[in-house]
Amino acid sequence: MLDLIREMLSYPFLVRSMVVGILVSLCAALLGVSLVLKRYSMIGDGLSHVGFAALAIAMAFNLAPLSVAIPVVVVSAFFLLRISENSKIKGDAAIALLSTSALAVGVVVISLTTGMNTDVCNYLFGSILAMSVSDVRLSIILSVVVLVLFVVFYNKIFAITFDENFARATGVKTELYNMLVAILTAVTIVLGMRMMGTLLITSLIIFPALYSMRLCKTFRSVLICASVMSLVCFLIGMGFSYVRATPTGASIVIVHIVVFGFFCLIDFVKGKVIR
Repeated sequence: MLDLIREMLSYPFLVRSMVVGILVSLCAALLGVSLVLKRYSMIGDGLSHVGFAALAIAMAFNLAPLSVAIPVVVVSAFFLLRISENSKIKGDAAIALLSTSALAVGVVVISLTTGMNTDVCNYLFGSILAMSVSDVRLSIILSVVVLVLFVVFYNKIFAITFDENFARATGVKTELYNMLVAILTAVTIVLGMRMMGTLLITSLIIFPALYSMRLCKTFRSVLICASVMSLVCFLIGMGFSYVRATPTGASIVIVHIVVFGFFCLIDFVKGKVIR
């Protein structure tokens, strides 16, 4: 095991991917708990499709992918919340509208410029080779910002997660903090897309929260469990991908699926014992 870790750390591109992956997994797990409890977990899917369209446009004009995708996805998160709150298009319908429209734009842009090549597959399914040194630096900075903001506004995020109406009645600016969560989610989605891919990044948000809620009963314990298990699943998935030469994003998701099944089994056995 130690030899495997030492061997993996001898490759610079793997080190870059592991650093970014650990930070993104932690950010996604923390934000995912709030999003799942608010029944807004599929916002990640919608924003990842917007990210794909932004990356396609960046490729077409030879621009830096992250510098284009991050502001576009953040703005989309803002409009997604505004549309959902102030129009007849609500929740899942707004996300579906946004994701399908963005995906269509991305596919058309690619077909008119570079064509459906290997780079497009990397964006759809992820690639550990996609992380450049500049991407890693930007990803580390933004991930740290996301974690710091989550910790600083933890109490406010807790309030809007469990009882938004009560929080509003006590003077909490719920719209502001909902927007903060959406923006942090948007940044996390874009950072993780390069490695996990557009079609798989949502799993980092949903899975840790879902299986942690099977065993943990308080918000803080769910956050801790989700964060720890997200990091463990990422590292195991990376190791499996390296040994078996499987796609990194898919390997990480499969590990999450196995853990989800294990947690469900523990919850089932626990329920039988209590009865």
